Amino acid sequence: MAKEKLVLVGNGMAGVRCIEEILKLKPDRFDITIFGSEPHPNYNRIQLSKVLQGDTSIKDITINDWNWYEENGILLYPGETVVKIDPVGQFVFTSKERKVNYDKLILATGSLPFMLPIPGADKKGVTAFRDIKDCKEIIEYSKIYKKAAVIGGGLLGLEAGRGLLNLGMKVDVIHIGDYLMERQLDRTAGQLLQKELEQQGMNFLLEKQTKEIIGGERVEGLRFSDGEVIQADLIVMAVGIKPNVHLAKESGIPVNRGILVNDYMETEMANIYAVGECAEHREMVYGLVAPLYEQGKVLANKLCGIEETPYVGSTVSTQLKVSGVDVFSAGQIFEDDRTKTMKVFDDYRRIYKKILIQNGKIIGSVLFGDTSEGNRLLSLIKKGADISAYTDKNESEQTRGCITATMSGEEIICGCNGVTKGVIVNAIQSQGLTTVEQVKGCTNASRSCGGCKSLVTDLLEYSLGAKFNRTDQKESICSCTELTRDEVVQEIREKGLTHTREVMNVLGWETTDGCSKCRPALNYYLGMLDPLHYQDERESRFVNERLHANIQKDGTYSVVPRMYGGVTDASELRKIAAVAEKYNVPLIKLTGGQRIDLLGVKKEDLPGIWADLDMPSGYAYGKSLRTVKTCVGENFCRFGTQDSISMGIRLEKKFERLSTPHKVKMAVSACPRNCAESGIKDLGVVGVDGAWELYVGGNGGTHLRAGDLLWKVKTEEDVLEMTGAYLQYYRETANYLERTSKWVDRMGLDHIKSVLENKETRQELNERIDEALSVLKDPWQEAIDSDDIQRELFKTAKVPAKF
Repeated sequence: MAKEKLVLVGNGMAGVRCIEEILKLKPDRFDITIFGSEPHPNYNRIQLSKVLQGDTSIKDITINDWNWYEENGILLYPGETVVKIDPVGQFVFTSKERKVNYDKLILATGSLPFMLPIPGADKKGVTAFRDIKDCKEIIEYSKIYKKAAVIGGGLLGLEAGRGLLNLGMKVDVIHIGDYLMERQLDRTAGQLLQKELEQQGMNFLLEKQTKEIIGGERVEGLRFSDGEVIQADLIVMAVGIKPNVHLAKESGIPVNRGILVNDYMETEMANIYAVGECAEHREMVYGLVAPLYEQGKVLANKLCGIEETPYVGSTVSTQLKVSGVDVFSAGQIFEDDRTKTMKVFDDYRRIYKKILIQNGKIIGSVLFGDTSEGNRLLSLIKKGADISAYTDKNESEQTRGCITATMSGEEIICGCNGVTKGVIVNAIQSQGLTTVEQVKGCTNASRSCGGCKSLVTDLLEYSLGAKFNRTDQKESICSCTELTRDEVVQEIREKGLTHTREVMNVLGWETTDGCSKCRPALNYYLGMLDPLHYQDERESRFVNERLHANIQKDGTYSVVPRMYGGVTDASELRKIAAVAEKYNVPLIKLTGGQRIDLLGVKKEDLPGIWADLDMPSGYAYGKSLRTVKTCVGENFCRFGTQDSISMGIRLEKKFERLSTPHKVKMAVSACPRNCAESGIKDLGVVGVDGAWELYVGGNGGTHLRAGDLLWKVKTEEDVLEMTGAYLQYYRETANYLERTSKWVDRMGLDHIKSVLENKETRQELNERIDEALSVLKDPWQEAIDSDDIQRELFKTAKVPAKF
């Protein structure tokens, strides 16, 4: 029997998901051809914001790579657009003058970004944020320009704004409404979200209507209807999307807002179907992934002749996570005369929860700060559950499992990846899965935002019964062991373990030698717990730390001598110049940490360079204090209120070479103008009249985070005391390779404050950090004391007499 010819117009998420479902049901039924306007394989469009934010890459968001099409016998025409349909002859025509016959045709043309029809919208520097091309264009712009404006305070606009901040741009977000995300959040949640994002660096201009984009050939700014003008080098329009119905309309297929379809995704033209953002079903057009996947499943069943379950619409939900800010909404979010609400507002912990009830049934919810109940509430809303299903005070873990037990197999557990309960349960049962991590690897459930992790855990418990072990769901330090960081540290303490190999043997490591992830971690934990007696295992450190230099992509090394507080003198500069000439250093670069970097150094020259410099290492390679950046301070600056240079040098000299879970950067500014960028450091000190302010958890890298005010103290001694206590608490409680920005978010600023406000606790923490500091050696003396480092570092060079 000859295969039917199935043509898919659109290589996006909804259409390809439908093809995936067809291949599961009837893999040999259709001869499949796909046309995609973009020159890329199928990718996850909703993850583009993470690419822009620097959290992932284009490769990582690819759902089906080129091999998938070939393996499934699918003919893909990337970068080729279907421009005409002949519904009578059943042909499609493309932009490359190709003519292809079909028996069944699926239109999955998606949406187009809505661009405001205002003067100047065609200038260079105005872009949408909809596809890979837009994403790459924005990244390129950010390398040249530094002032961006995002028009639109909805979900996409805020994610674009976060990405622009990560790219180092100053960002204004313009929104016509009086609070953010008014379609998905109520006023309380929207205003809480605004405060959080303002702390991250976004500036919001609310109740503003853009009248004109000003500039010459390229954009220079915006003018609003009230006459106000702002500057901008880049404008991102994120004001919404509209269904792409042009092809259908031109081909005589009935359209309204979208392409009109019935409950089986059929258009009014024979053998033509529509799915995804371009389809209008019962006067609704959906732009979220879960409804689109539900439509794809229904259409796949229809085309394969399987028992047909009609598509009756979707209860939509929104989940947003931007740099630690969690919000969720589902169903009805605004009160009216027919509804009652349950509300919780914890201003101290920045948690807000609202549940809407009508006739005793849960019909909607808004969550801010803690969205762990999101998927559970969504399930209850979909089922029209009675409020008692949520409010039962005696609810047990077994009862929670019953929620997933009563869900149908077609209900989506992971909205980001469209993974249903049935897929997860089948994988658990057929492949012997026992942990969330295994389910993630097999089905992609919880792979993206992680919001469905609790439901996946419930499904494991439901499927495995007595075999389910909740302790197995914890996150181990690596694949060599099932133990968590806290369990490993506790075992080291209780058993008096003193060596990485001993830890691995006693605690039952699955691999004899461990791995590159656990060896450095164990070495750190052992040294942190017993600094007076533990002998640092140089072989367990990363190569940069073993060689006291940063390896570069061409195999050469970077050498950074320490300059306390960014201060140097003529003698040091002469040394550096002489070394650069003697060893033919190809590049001398000033760093952002106010030091001099010698780049392109040969490995065999490292011992000689350090000997000739006769300066301490700046630890630019280390999991330790890197640098303390300072401004010139009150002795020179007319705005300075404190001696920032002196304070910075004291901090750097006290804590240099201190081993920490990850790199630590500090800064001291003499006044709130913050010329030393104290607000985006792991620990930043800002001078004010008669006092110092300490900011913690800042990060100026790809995950930009403004520091939080930890404490205000009066003297330099107070600064040293609080800094010591803070660093030691970080050393003792952070996971290895966890930056302070992540640690502060995980531990909670209020908790850290509560620990450090106790004077006795501060004293104990400082005693322990002083103990750790007391045994530190000069890094090059450490190198000499280690036979292994001598063999590795000096094997290609004669060691100078000094060593």
